[in-house]
Amino acid sequence: MARTLRDRLFGKYAVEATVTVAEQVTPAMRRIRLETDQPVAFPYAPGQHIRIELKDPLSVSGILRPSETLRTYTIWGLDPGRTAIELRVHLYAGDGIGLRWARAVRPGERVTFWWPQGDFFTREAAYHVFIGEETASAAFGPMIRALGASAEVFGVLEGETPEHDLPMPGAPPLRRVHRHGAPAIASRVLLAAVAELDMPGNAGAAYVAGEARTCQLVRDFLVRERNWPRASIKTKPFWTPGKRGLH
Repeated sequence: MARTLRDRLFGKYAVEATVTVAEQVTPAMRRIRLETDQPVAFPYAPGQHIRIELKDPLSVSGILRPSETLRTYTIWGLDPGRTAIELRVHLYAGDGIGLRWARAVRPGERVTFWWPQGDFFTREAAYHVFIGEETASAAFGPMIRALGASAEVFGVLEGETPEHDLPMPGAPPLRRVHRHGAPAIASRVLLAAVAELDMPGNAGAAYVAGEARTCQLVRDFLVRERNWPRASIKTKPFWTPGKRGLH
């Protein structure tokens, strides 16, 4: 009965898959590959995310604690046959249920995910600017890849050390800067790097992602110091201290 009700409520959004790869790609980034039982038919734009179902939403714990049912992970890649999804999951410091799943999941495990959501994707523009840190790189990679080699791309990516840098598409590559122990929250390292960016005016589209306070600082800098229209800046806060449900 519960399963029938669950399928009736969520079946058109949920997809079953098997984990086939779970491995480290940087000291704090894990590659997780999901292979589906059949091709997925949902629309997808690079930069969007799926939501992994960590608890049955109709279980007792799912009903009592709905905020601990699903966790969000950006899609790094979708294979041409639409039967495999690649994730790049940043294992930042913490002990939330999403982090525990990402650290512990192993090949062979079955998962249910909800297909896809989010409005963080590229739009038509003269050029594109990408600004963020480790959590942003998982979204920026597929977004830049989809723009193609002819697109004019600028930006900066922050990491803890060079060993934490996730390889990105694009030539020339985004500038890299590193905290080396400095705070990632309201990051002055990233803000200083943005101040040094050489961009052709303010007629492009900017995508700013990562820690929420850092996103706000960067957006405010672009608006106040570089005269960017606020509507040309898309922000995506992936995490902030004490906020549940972000990846």
